[in-house]
Amino acid sequence: MTQNLRFYCIKVSAAIVFLLFFQFSYGQYNFTEVDGKLAQYQKQLGNNVAALVYKDGKVVYTKELGDFKANSIAPVASCSKWLTAALVMQFVDEGKLSLDDYVSKYIPGMTKYGKGYITIRQCLSHTTGIHSEAPLLSIIRLSRYGTLEEEVNDFMSKHELDAPPGKEFRYSSIGLNMAGRVLEIISRKSFDRLAMDKLFRPLNMRNTTFASEKAPNPSGGAKSTASDYMNFLTMILNKGMFNGKRILSEASVATMQQAQTNAAMIKYAPKPAEGFNYALGEWVLAQDASGKSTAVASPGLFGTWPVVDYTNNYASIIFVKTLINDDRKDIYMDLKQAIDKAVK
Repeated sequence: MTQNLRFYCIKVSAAIVFLLFFQFSYGQYNFTEVDGKLAQYQKQLGNNVAALVYKDGKVVYTKELGDFKANSIAPVASCSKWLTAALVMQFVDEGKLSLDDYVSKYIPGMTKYGKGYITIRQCLSHTTGIHSEAPLLSIIRLSRYGTLEEEVNDFMSKHELDAPPGKEFRYSSIGLNMAGRVLEIISRKSFDRLAMDKLFRPLNMRNTTFASEKAPNPSGGAKSTASDYMNFLTMILNKGMFNGKRILSEASVATMQQAQTNAAMIKYAPKPAEGFNYALGEWVLAQDASGKSTAVASPGLFGTWPVVDYTNNYASIIFVKTLINDDRKDIYMDLKQAIDKAVK
């Protein structure tokens, strides 16, 4: 073997060793199956999809399909509920509010209309008992209001009780929007400004807002990006911490994830969440033997699906651009199983 050939072989061998080390250090997760399933389901997800997975302190997977990027802004529909619940828990952490306060403490008119015993906890868990409309009809109705105060006064005075507070679960916009109005009363600030000042700015969610030409909609009116929403998810995964700063207490994160329902209580749930129990602003996908939530999510009507999985220690989001049929539970659970395998 000539000297030049020997030198060349040594260089190639060193390069191979380096690549193997690089693969071990940075490529230990195999997302090939996730890639395949996203391609398989792309059309059913509206063609435009951004998918992110966070684990071990960094985003370990990014996939952008169609005319959509991780920083593209789109409505997140009911994924807003998770954000609103977190904002409420910030007020709890500050001692300005208790989950077991009656809403009538802040909105006395609730008592006048027979709704004086509804609590903040019941607002966040869809167990107020107040009659609600189907989700799409609710979206149309909400567009009529100029302020959150006007909206809450309307359903406070005109909507009947279908059940005593705390007894039945019906997924709707009413409870979360009522809680949002309470925050406005306590702080004397608009809900969209509160969310920006207390949640979005601290989480570096620069492209996320509840601002609207009409009344802000705490239950379904946020716009965000996959990257922004992932910041929120990492805070939840890290038990209230984000970039070394505490956003929520660990106790508040745990409280948000405690199931507030059982199967017998659930009278209406959207198809993507059928079979799951509800906590505060989020669905419980899995629990351990002691009843502690090990995976939680807050799927939106528009098809975006954010998840925090404590068993496998990751956060993920499948973020879509446009409204799609809400019967996609099988797709999202299939994608979650693929992600579970990829990060183990």
